[in-house]
Amino acid sequence: MTDRADDNINDDRVNRQKSSRETATRASYDAIAETYTDWIAAELTAKPHDRAVLGAFSELVLSTGHSETLEIGCGPGRITAFLAALGVSPTGLDLSPAMIAIAQTHYPTMEFTTGSMASLPYPGDSFSGLVAWYSIIHVPDESLHTVFAEAARVLRPGGWFQLAFQLGDRVDHQSEAAGHDVDLDFHRRSIDAVLVSLHAHGFTPVTRLEREPDRAGPFPEATRQGYLLVRLGASSPNT
Repeated sequence: MTDRADDNINDDRVNRQKSSRETATRASYDAIAETYTDWIAAELTAKPHDRAVLGAFSELVLSTGHSETLEIGCGPGRITAFLAALGVSPTGLDLSPAMIAIAQTHYPTMEFTTGSMASLPYPGDSFSGLVAWYSIIHVPDESLHTVFAEAARVLRPGGWFQLAFQLGDRVDHQSEAAGHDVDLDFHRRSIDAVLVSLHAHGFTPVTRLEREPDRAGPFPEATRQGYLLVRLGASSPNT
């Protein structure tokens, strides 16, 4: 067997793993969509750091002269709606049809689409802002470059990309949530590790923030939290 044949077999195996993981994540969030929505609804009111980060991001997007913003992994649309209140023009995308159905019900005047962040259904240069708010936590390492390549493709040169994720260096698995069987992987990463993947697609760091877990609040956290703001260069590697 040739080296090229070996590479093709390995690529096929990786693609099957990616598809299997997306299928499991979609089914898990479909199962818990209503319970998750009820639980998470008031979280932003308890997270001043989150509100501040999203506020600064929105100001920077608006400073480009454009307002079009995409949230990838929007869930029931709460962050998308918060961004709209800050003055940008957001669109929400999520892998879970059940989550999108809830978002469309709660925010009927806003645009929400079912889709994968690894294959965004938008033309290039469509947005000046992009948000991944605790959504890359479900993306395996081997898929992260694809997600960031898509982010660079749909973002205009000079556009802003805000990410939030739990910090660490491990993968946690959850098989039950809210009384439902789920199959979810949670990838904990360092800011430096995420930056390595982003840099390959023309993104440069602007702001990085790390904070300790809020263990006593109404939404207790077990891990340290990371916020990373990057900007797409004038010409990305994909152009």
